[in-house]
Amino acid sequence: MISDRFRQHIPEHIKSLLGSDNKVCIISGSAAFRYSGDLPFIIMGCNPRIKHVIPGIMRAAEELDALVAFELSATEGGLDGGYTGQTPEIFSQNVIEYAESVRFSKPFIIHADHVTIKSGADGELAAAGLLIDAQLKAGYTSFAIDASFNPIKENITIVSKLLSRLQDTNAGVEVELGEVTPVGRESNLTTVDDVEEFLGGLSAKGIHPHLLAIDNGSKSGNYLDGQLVNIDLQRTGEIFETAKRFGLSGLVQHGITGTPLRIVGKLADYGIRKGNIGTLWQNVAHAGLPPDLVDEMRDWSRSQKRDIKYATRVFIDSINSIPAEDRKLIADLAYREAKEFITAFQAKGSVSRLAETLKNV
Repeated sequence: MISDRFRQHIPEHIKSLLGSDNKVCIISGSAAFRYSGDLPFIIMGCNPRIKHVIPGIMRAAEELDALVAFELSATEGGLDGGYTGQTPEIFSQNVIEYAESVRFSKPFIIHADHVTIKSGADGELAAAGLLIDAQLKAGYTSFAIDASFNPIKENITIVSKLLSRLQDTNAGVEVELGEVTPVGRESNLTTVDDVEEFLGGLSAKGIHPHLLAIDNGSKSGNYLDGQLVNIDLQRTGEIFETAKRFGLSGLVQHGITGTPLRIVGKLADYGIRKGNIGTLWQNVAHAGLPPDLVDEMRDWSRSQKRDIKYATRVFIDSINSIPAEDRKLIADLAYREAKEFITAFQAKGSVSRLAETLKNV
């Protein structure tokens, strides 16, 4: 059976967390990334800053037989709950409880997006280590170590230090070279030469990540009216060929919200194997929240001169206690969007395709 092929790829810390009789199938990121590299589809990485979108995403993945990842970054859901109010434990519990309640049968990943280190200072490294430990304990099975703010040599050193905490966990490993900039700021495209230096330096230290996140011209956040999407597909393909020489399965695309589906549909052909979507799910949730609550959040955002995403934690109690009909609306809207992106990502049937590959493992 397909489910049996994935059961052997559930990490031991997940088995201990869930118990032997639980049907929820959280698999190791290592298995998901390593054995899907030759399959031209993109794993949809979903950052559900507001939890009500999760059942809709699961419904779409169940219906389309798709492998997906649920994830939060350190700023979204760190040890203090970040700006979503979700600590690693709370986030993992939310995902698992929804999987149980909707009887989600497909395998999935819980991923730590952007464990960011902006310098090599001991205090920052120690804080990142504590976050990784908490994420592992909570049930995460994949990690993105983002030291891309640092020069390449320092990036290599930081990654090597933090990945020592993930030995023997069979976790998925994503590293980053080139930071996707917010809408309105100029991109600094990742180069092939930088990729060769970075991955060569990691390889020399015995580090072999599964995925590489790059800056290929995409943007984070919502595009404004009249702004163009400028993703350099040729550069992306060249970097993918270089990454494959170092044993990587593929690349990660950040900043997908607002990217036309006609472009999204091409990304898998240029080596993208994981595509992160965050702001879209926030937009979906806001569309289904009670209008009075959204107005309060907007008023707070204007008064504080902060992006509305930061209002999530401030209004978390009100968000979590919205009426059932509003929760259903949000889930239905998320289901519709998830179906469109899974299809564009060429990920329909990806669970069965991956299971077929795992037969020979």
